Amino acid sequence: MEYWLRKSGIATPAAAIAVVCAVLVLLPPQVSSVRYIVGGNKGWTSNVNYTIWAQDKHFYTEDWLFFVYDRTQTNVLEVNKTDYENCNSDHPLHNWTTGAGRDVVPLNVTRHFYFISGKGYCYGGMKLAVLVEKMPPPSAPIHAKGGADRVSFFQGQIIIPSFLAIAAVWDSFVRFC
Repeated sequence: MEYWLRKSGIATPAAAIAVVCAVLVLLPPQVSSVRYIVGGNKGWTSNVNYTIWAQDKHFYTEDWLFFVYDRTQTNVLEVNKTDYENCNSDHPLHNWTTGAGRDVVPLNVTRHFYFISGKGYCYGGMKLAVLVEKMPPPSAPIHAKGGADRVSFFQGQIIIPSFLAIAAVWDSFVRFC
């Protein structure tokens, strides 16, 4: 049986997978995008200072804003700077309200984004301004002020499976040789 397995080349794909995984482990870590829940555990609601909430965060292209709110009470409107400052919801640039109260906004352009609630809550502070910046090069250290570091996709999801794949190939090598 062992002779047939070795001749059929079944161990060869496992070896190829192990080599690919080993190479991926050696690559520099890639920074993944972040999904921010606007307002943290309070969500998109009144009586939250969103300027303070956003001040310790860095927003980069490919990040996401996740607005969680009571859909019967409020909405999410993207406006220009003047309308943001005046809480004017008459001419929004984009209405992100889907009706579910769980709206996701992709931050895919480097610029200022301005969001308000158009149902009068803006006057109570329900508005958010963020500056989206280009992601720094991967070789530069990336730290989020006052929060956890951005998590590398490869560190948590490739290293352990790679280790297991290499161990399996080694075991096959020892058995067949």
